[in-house]
Amino acid sequence: MSSQEKKTRQPMPPLSVWGPAVGLAWIIPGGGHFLLKRTGRAALLLASVLSMFLFGLMMRGEFLKPQGGDLLTVLIYYGGFICNVLSGLPYLMATWLGYSQPDMAGAVHDYGTKFLVTAGLLNVLAMVDAYEIAVGKKS
Repeated sequence: MSSQEKKTRQPMPPLSVWGPAVGLAWIIPGGGHFLLKRTGRAALLLASVLSMFLFGLMMRGEFLKPQGGDLLTVLIYYGGFICNVLSGLPYLMATWLGYSQPDMAGAVHDYGTKFLVTAGLLNVLAMVDAYEIAVGKKS
């Protein structure tokens, strides 16, 4: 690392600055933006993540669970499980209410699984955006 890079590096902001926004953004998609008074962006994120998640459920997509095996299987199933959990409250409610679709053959079910995983990835982007707004890197 050069001396110029050391001079421009900023210390990590305290957890109390960004923690509540990021935590709420995980539990409720768009919640961090509501907390930060960005209601338009919050509503758009909430609608996007929820609609993607609900489309995945309506297509009878599968919630991926961690599995062992070869490297690719481990990456797909552990990564998919983490993405499902990162959907926040929609995932928690669906599992608490007993949604458990087995892996089935067919394109629609496969697309539904991809929608469920992508909802979690979109929520991760919302969490990163809430972090950047909370620490002042973005307006």
